[in-house]
Amino acid sequence: MKKVIISACLLGEYCRYDGKTKRVNAIVDAYKEYEIIPFCPEAPLFGTPRERISLLASEGKIKVMTEETKQDVTALLEDEIMAFCEKHKKVDAIVLKSKSPSCGNQTTPILDENGNVLEFGDGMATRIFKKKYTQTPFYDETDLE
Repeated sequence: MKKVIISACLLGEYCRYDGKTKRVNAIVDAYKEYEIIPFCPEAPLFGTPRERISLLASEGKIKVMTEETKQDVTALLEDEIMAFCEKHKKVDAIVLKSKSPSCGNQTTPILDENGNVLEFGDGMATRIFKKKYTQTPFYDETDLE
């Protein structure tokens, strides 16, 4: 059976920072013949609801920072995502939540030290997934709505 990684919030799980979901029925329907692997690296680490995180360009690197308490959670998130990849070495498709600091695909705001948007890029998980799953097609919910 083919396998697909899908952002858990798109599947209807209440795992977003605000405790809500972003279920997209078209995605669930499009992949009903697949083994669906729900993915949310933030919820197991930080709980739901939780403080928002953002991508911050600093010193030539992109860090993941909590918005209110200004904690650098980059390494925590990287470790969680890498552990997920180790469990799921081969998948046939990936559908991630647009604009998410974890899952956005060229839609995630990357901020400067003052909170201004410098550019739009990939979320932390998307960057790692693109290195791990080089032959796998990527989508976000806007491609399938």
